[in-house]
Amino acid sequence: MREHTFDAPAPQKWGEGLVSVAEGEPLAIDVRLESVHEGILATGEVDTEYAGVCSRCLTDIAAGLKVEFQELFAYPGEDEADFEVQDDHVDLETLVREAVVLSLPFQPVCQPDCPGLDPVTGERLTENAGSQQSEPLDPRWAALQDFTMTNDDKSPRSRG
Repeated sequence: MREHTFDAPAPQKWGEGLVSVAEGEPLAIDVRLESVHEGILATGEVDTEYAGVCSRCLTDIAAGLKVEFQELFAYPGEDEADFEVQDDHVDLETLVREAVVLSLPFQPVCQPDCPGLDPVTGERLTENAGSQQSEPLDPRWAALQDFTMTNDDKSPRSRG
């Protein structure tokens, strides 16, 4: 068994969604390599940072990402395997990239309760929290603003 800790820059941009790990972003990798009967078992953790935009309000965000991985690198000639030992070496780049990209959030948010953008003005709702809309979003629904539901009989009542 051998344990290694090293830092390496991301060789290219990892991720194609709203957030990604930029090219050259430092990757802190801790890995333990164990010789097993079928090949070499690589177990480790990678620590890096991703950046992009919030999926609700489109503000810039950046956050740390810590991902654990474990994969068996099979000896050549064994069963078909996704990863193989090449000349007594293992190439961790593909394994680390796949682990990082699969751990990136699909719909990242700047804060868990981000309200997003106002559909009429396009302003961020967190900045515009004090103002209430006086008009309905769709004029076809304007007549329904005069009615409300009461809790006691569940029938619509006019406000006027």
